[in-house]
Amino acid sequence: MRRGLLVVSVALAAVTGTGGGAAGTVAPEADVSHHGHVTFWDGRLDVVLLSENRGPSALEDATVRLAFSAPLAAGHPLPGGCVWGGDREVLCSTGPLRADGTRRETALGLRAAAGAPQELTMRVSTAWNGGATDRNPADNDHRVLVLATGDPYVF
Repeated sequence: MRRGLLVVSVALAAVTGTGGGAAGTVAPEADVSHHGHVTFWDGRLDVVLLSENRGPSALEDATVRLAFSAPLAAGHPLPGGCVWGGDREVLCSTGPLRADGTRRETALGLRAAAGAPQELTMRVSTAWNGGATDRNPADNDHRVLVLATGDPYVF
C-alpha cells in the first residue's frame, strides 16, 4: 500500500510541479524573438541584438546564446549581463521582457582570435526563457553567414 501511495505521490508531483507554485499551474506562454545585425571586418565582430516578447505572458528574464564557428579573442570585456560560455560562445541576459513587444537591446563588440577568418557563422538562440512555452520558436533561432566585408548582415 505504501509503495502504491509513493508512486501516486511522485506521479502527482511530476504532473503538478513542485516548489512554490500552486498545484496544477501551467507554464506561462511567451513569444520571445531575437533580431538584429552583425558586421565583421578586420577581425572585429559587432553585434546588435534586439530581444522582444509578444506575450501573452511577461518574462522576468531570458538568456540568449550567441555561438560562433570561429574562436573569439580571450579576455575581451563583455557588457553587463553577458558571460563567456567558452571560446566560441557568449550568453546574455535579456532582462525583463514585457508581453507588449518592447525591445531590449544588447550591443557586443567582439574580436576573432588571431588569424581571423574571411567568414564565420553566428547562431543566435534562446538558451533559457524561464520555462515558458513558446509556440513560435523559429523567430528566436537564427544562423547567419557573416563575411569579413564590414557589411551588416541582418537576422
